[in-house]
Amino acid sequence: MQFSALQLATMLDGKLEGNPDVKVSNIAKIEEAGEGMLSFIANPKYEEFIYTTNASILIVNESLVIERPIKSTLIRVKDAYSSFALLLEQYRYLTGNKSGIQQPSYIPASVKMGENVFVGAFAYLGENVVLGNNVKIYPGVYLGDNVVVSNDSILYPGVKVYDNCIVGSRVMLHAGCVIGGDGFGFAPQPDGSYKKVPQIGNVVIHDDVEIGANTTIDRATMGSTVIRKGVKLDNLIQVAHNVDIGINTVIAAQTGVSGSTKIGQNCVIGGQVGMVGHIHIADSTKINAQSGLSKSITVPNTSLTGSPAYDYKSSLKSQAIFRNLPDLEKRVKELEEMVKQLLQERAGV
Repeated sequence: MQFSALQLATMLDGKLEGNPDVKVSNIAKIEEAGEGMLSFIANPKYEEFIYTTNASILIVNESLVIERPIKSTLIRVKDAYSSFALLLEQYRYLTGNKSGIQQPSYIPASVKMGENVFVGAFAYLGENVVLGNNVKIYPGVYLGDNVVVSNDSILYPGVKVYDNCIVGSRVMLHAGCVIGGDGFGFAPQPDGSYKKVPQIGNVVIHDDVEIGANTTIDRATMGSTVIRKGVKLDNLIQVAHNVDIGINTVIAAQTGVSGSTKIGQNCVIGGQVGMVGHIHIADSTKINAQSGLSKSITVPNTSLTGSPAYDYKSSLKSQAIFRNLPDLEKRVKELEEMVKQLLQERAGV
């Protein structure tokens, strides 16, 4: 596929500077791009490459000042990073717009499908599954009975969605993630053993959610584990039963969220964060990587770090003091020696 600079500028509502007829057929980083390639620049530290790159077309911010001649045709936009992301999204759609049913796959007569659906080989669909328009089910996916996958969602190879779970529109589930496995519910018995508590709820994933590879989201004991609109989850995250994650919250890899924890909207949670169960995290909370939360956060816009987690600004002050401890120890010893000498002089020793 080839696109001209004029086509791209029109698509992005950008201002064109250079040859409107130059064409690109590939995308690359600015420092690696060659002729026939498209790139972008949004971070000022990469601006030096604008004078050396061989990219045919560059997407740049409106405010970028060009101080020397360049080879590339420019498309100026308000936000180069967002515009480039839009193009990548369109590129992936065009290259991944598969349709049809590959064989072998198992699809009962009770399954309902919308238009332009793709089901890859070795996929298994349970009874009464519903697939919306433009849904892409890649090879090796398992959908249990009564699963609903709404319009324009993509389930990559090896995704498993257990019975009765609901996946919204424009959801992306990456390879190997498991939606709706049993929550970790076991009742201790007098003899020291554990009796399994049946997990009869489900998982509900709202629209515009992306869930990374090998992330697991457990079904609720009763009711639903809920992932709300716009949530982005990284790879290798564990979300336990009856958790509720608020709108537009993002969570980095290897974080674990224990059962019945409620996370507010617009939170930003770093990698390897651990949360105990049955707590509430206020809206717009920011949690640094490798922090541990053992109690609720009730004040919105709080920034936290450490284990147990505490105020981020206070932690920076503590770190500064900690770094100065050797010097402080030396000064204390010097003061002790001075006091000792003064006492000896007063005592006439």
